Amino acid sequence: MHKPTLRAALLCALLCGAAAGAMAAGAPAVSLPGVDININGAGGQASQVSAALKILLGLTVLSLAPALLVSVTSFIRITVVLSMLRHAMGMQETPPNTVLMSLALFLTFFTMAPVLTQVNEQAFQPFMNGKMEAQPAFDTALRPIRDFMVRQTREQDLQLMVEIAKAPTPTTVDDISTVQLIPAFMLSELRAAFQIGFVIFLPFVLIDLIVSTILMALGMMMVPPVTISLPLKILMFVLIDGWNLIIRALLGTFN
Repeated sequence: MHKPTLRAALLCALLCGAAAGAMAAGAPAVSLPGVDININGAGGQASQVSAALKILLGLTVLSLAPALLVSVTSFIRITVVLSMLRHAMGMQETPPNTVLMSLALFLTFFTMAPVLTQVNEQAFQPFMNGKMEAQPAFDTALRPIRDFMVRQTREQDLQLMVEIAKAPTPTTVDDISTVQLIPAFMLSELRAAFQIGFVIFLPFVLIDLIVSTILMALGMMMVPPVTISLPLKILMFVLIDGWNLIIRALLGTFN
């Protein structure tokens, strides 16, 4: 072994021995070249641990926010209805997706405002103030959301999920599992959205049929019917204040 290598090995052995002796003697810290070792036998402070848990919980909620928004709120019904309205009018890109999603998002906040207020007052604020632990706060926050989903869910959809899961038939609302309630709620929302969309499609389809019949009667078969029907559908929608009627009727369907 070369002398420089032997000297480096001896120096490391001496430093490691000194560090081990200091630890055995109960020294609070050992300083090595380029390395700082802190020994705290008492552990972290309770406030620091609580703050770290709150930050971790906040990041988790933010990461799951898109899935929660789609799964447990009125976002599904509103988005599907607005998308079907755009297709019924015959405009594939107008209004743009950004506009529809923004409108659906704010309408979702509007319809979910009472539920979010209950969650904030009963669970979030007590948890942030240290008056409630994480698990009780989660259970308390989930209760208003479950009540909202139960009011919108059909019994047939809930029974379907219970049969698929091969679980016993629930006798009360509290016996319903959240894992079974969420897909049943989503199925009910899709059914309600398609029912509303069918009613929206009818007047626009009627205009298309009338325009097609008139063009065929005039012998103008080479003229695309959409060229004539699209301006007429837009004019009718504006004259009857369609956005006001649809939003009023859509929000009125939530229990």
